[in-house]
Amino acid sequence: MRVAIVTGASSGIGQSAAIQIAKRGVGVILTYGRNRAGALDTVADIEKEGGAAVALPLDVGRSETFPAFRDAVVAALRDTWQRDTFDILVNNAGFGQMAMFEDTTEELFDRFMRVLLKGPYFLTQTLLPLLADGGAVVNVTSNSALFSGLEAGYSAYGSMKGGLTVLTRYMAKEFSPRGIRVNSIAPGSTRTRIADDAFARFPEVVPALAAQTALGRIGEPDDIGLVIAALASEEGRWITAQNIEVSGGYHL
Repeated sequence: MRVAIVTGASSGIGQSAAIQIAKRGVGVILTYGRNRAGALDTVADIEKEGGAAVALPLDVGRSETFPAFRDAVVAALRDTWQRDTFDILVNNAGFGQMAMFEDTTEELFDRFMRVLLKGPYFLTQTLLPLLADGGAVVNVTSNSALFSGLEAGYSAYGSMKGGLTVLTRYMAKEFSPRGIRVNSIAPGSTRTRIADDAFARFPEVVPALAAQTALGRIGEPDDIGLVIAALASEEGRWITAQNIEVSGGYHL
């Protein structure tokens, strides 16, 4: 059985990606930060459909913990799937916060960098020896790094996501001798718990975002999770080094 690692899968896009990947007959190791209950919900949903999943804690902003996480992955692979490698890595975990350029503190900038760029860089580096030849990596960026999603207040967030988009191309270049494909996806406004559950706290912003979206609504987690699952599967076997916007035509 193929196995995937999906970071930040206790809710939202990561949770959807984990479930959609599992529906394709793939085992899933999913990670969570503070929301252990959400991660266990994801595991339960996967098991209910006959799949296998393991939830592990991970703070992608603390790269010093990555070797211990790799050891936990090795144990989970061995105990649950009798394997010493895995096939798919989805770098999804992150956080979002609006801050105008003049209000962005060095502390916030550094946190964005640790979680959104340094984290995926060194987590992938740490796990790369365990990633099987012919595998796939999907990095979750944001259309805030593209002209279509350019909005005031996301200079630091968008810059790190843009860095992840460039990193994706370099990963694709350097991993290609092993047949490992690397792509990124750039979601638009999606109903997740990002920015402390902002969509639930400020529902009035939804109609305005929907009005700016060609397909007439904001995204749902499964709109993104399905694309991640497809890119990581056989359907995506001839796609690498691409960044795909998944936004329903935001600002089209």
